Amino acid sequence: MKHLAALFAVLLALTAPAADHPELARVTAANDARVAAMLAPTREKLEAVLSPDLRYTHSNGQIDSKATLIDSLLDGSAKYMKYDFHECTFTFPAPGIALMAGRFDVKAVVKGNAAESTISFLAVWRLEKGEWKFLAWQSCKVPPATPSK
Repeated sequence: MKHLAALFAVLLALTAPAADHPELARVTAANDARVAAMLAPTREKLEAVLSPDLRYTHSNGQIDSKATLIDSLLDGSAKYMKYDFHECTFTFPAPGIALMAGRFDVKAVVKGNAAESTISFLAVWRLEKGEWKFLAWQSCKVPPATPSK
């Protein structure tokens, strides 16, 4: 029973929101910089926040690497105009790793097609050489609410 209680305490610590984690302010600032870089992209801003190992899976299933995501943002084939979080929480499951989950409203034009939707996401941040880098993104569109009958 003692081992079960210890396991429960560890699991709770890994999944509880990280309101007082010492790295929360830094990883939150890194995410703010990432969002700003996606809304007004420059190579310098994107290079500063994205991990070389980035795997970015869009809500339509398209997968980008760091290079292809940067290229699409800089050449205008993907343009983000709105990125408003409804919910964004961080947890720290292991040293140097932060998970970010939540929902946001996005407005974008991708390859000439405008879209606006609510997205649910899971992101992974990794501490690389003392800096938080955006490592992975997985998202899906939230379907519109069905009216009650």
